[in-house]
Amino acid sequence: MGRDATEERQSDSARLQAAEALLPGCEELVSRAELAAAYDRLAAASAADLRTLQPLVLCVMIGGLYATAEVTRRWDFAFDLDYLHATRYRGDTSGGEIAWKAMPAQSLEGRHVLVIDDVLDEGHTLVAVLDALRALGPASLRTLVTCEKTHDRRHPRAAADYIGLTLPDRYLFGAGMDYHHAHRQLDRILALPAD
Repeated sequence: MGRDATEERQSDSARLQAAEALLPGCEELVSRAELAAAYDRLAAASAADLRTLQPLVLCVMIGGLYATAEVTRRWDFAFDLDYLHATRYRGDTSGGEIAWKAMPAQSLEGRHVLVIDDVLDEGHTLVAVLDALRALGPASLRTLVTCEKTHDRRHPRAAADYIGLTLPDRYLFGAGMDYHHAHRQLDRILALPAD
């Protein structure tokens, strides 16, 4: 292993150890049972609208991975699945400029599309994603998020059609949301300690 790779691995190890050490001081905002109930509600509401439309589901990577799996495994009808990757965070705790990493491979033209993501915060990423997808000609375009944060910084055009939970404006992780790339897999939602 070269020096750069060794230093990167040591940095990753320190980052993950710090993320692990952080857990005991965090507040659980949403329990496992509450999160599962939110996924149940999201799946039922979205299925009622999409069941007969043969939808194309677009998972917003990486955070939307868990919500996409949890919601769609509760469906009992056929759909297509693809993904896109656009981010503002890149492992940080605050957003920056939008970086596009991948657009959907499947055609959206004439399709009923559901975009699934983890959280609706300020909404800049969601607005950019939806603007780009609308240009691809879908018949309809809906959005689903595990949670939304309550604050007054939301982009004026940012909204989701299906919202599982409304949570305070804190740094959240679990249920697809991460703390420096860690803890996405948690089946509950935690918040960093309040300042």
